[in-house]
Amino acid sequence: MKRGFLLGKFMPPHAGHLTLARAARAMVDRLTVLVCWLPDDPIPGEARLAWMQELLPDCDVVGHGAPVPLAPEDSPDFWPIWRGIVRAAHPDPIDLLFAGEDYGMRLAEEVGGVFVPLGGRIMAADPDGIGGLSGSAVRADPWAYAAFLPGPVRAHYTRTVVLHGVESTGKSVLAERLARHFGSVWVPEYGRAQAEVHGIEMDAADLTLIGEAQTAMIAAWKHWATRFLFVDTDALMTAAWARMMLGSAPDALLNHPRADLYLLLEPDVAWVDDGTRIYGSDATRRQFAALCREVLNEAGVRWVAVRGDWDKRFAHAVAAVEALQRD
Repeated sequence: MKRGFLLGKFMPPHAGHLTLARAARAMVDRLTVLVCWLPDDPIPGEARLAWMQELLPDCDVVGHGAPVPLAPEDSPDFWPIWRGIVRAAHPDPIDLLFAGEDYGMRLAEEVGGVFVPLGGRIMAADPDGIGGLSGSAVRADPWAYAAFLPGPVRAHYTRTVVLHGVESTGKSVLAERLARHFGSVWVPEYGRAQAEVHGIEMDAADLTLIGEAQTAMIAAWKHWATRFLFVDTDALMTAAWARMMLGSAPDALLNHPRADLYLLLEPDVAWVDDGTRIYGSDATRRQFAALCREVLNEAGVRWVAVRGDWDKRFAHAVAAVEALQRD
């Protein structure tokens, strides 16, 4: 069995890291990838470890997060310390040691294995593409490198914008329009599919399921977003539905992840019956709108009211998203 080893900070993982790791994996029967971090790193090491485990499921991805010297001049015990770290991560003999930088030669001399200098950077190739990527540059302006960011990293840098409000206020249309305007993607409303398949009579279990499904969809879609993810309602909106339909909301609906911005669409446009909508009278719309606002205020989230005709709503929404971008 041929065994390989590589290490890095992967802060964050990008195409340079992944092309190196996947090429290395193709050359060995077993590849160990060591993710290293310090307690005050700008991206938590535990998150990077989880990302690399997701991105390299056929590798042994392990982590090391204790404070250690980062260069030989930092400590006379630099190499003994790092020999111990590598031995703990990979106790078996190393056949091939992979790295995209020159330190790999000395590391191979210390821990064993033949140094294999893979990657565009060490080959001085493609400096404007994969070969020129660096974690510090990505952290400084992640979306300038969007084409080179894997899903978990895109999700980390994406800000979520949720369309919130009563029925027939244009949430779905506005979510799609915003996604196209900002060059990203949008998440449809799961509750509509639930109602179309199972009917509009719902109990607490049904609404709890809707909240879970919507949250799962948001997490999955976020891997494909660029800068912003636009969402046609989330669990807070489902909580408002529960209060309207049942008089109270299951606690589970109030414990889902929050968005970065909520756009509260006011009910100042005509109600249209599409077969799944329920509350069409002026009185019930006012009641439902008050509950929608109440849920946002209780959750303590950032929200902006959006009103007017369709073009005014779009303009207000764009301005609110651009303000979020500047923050």
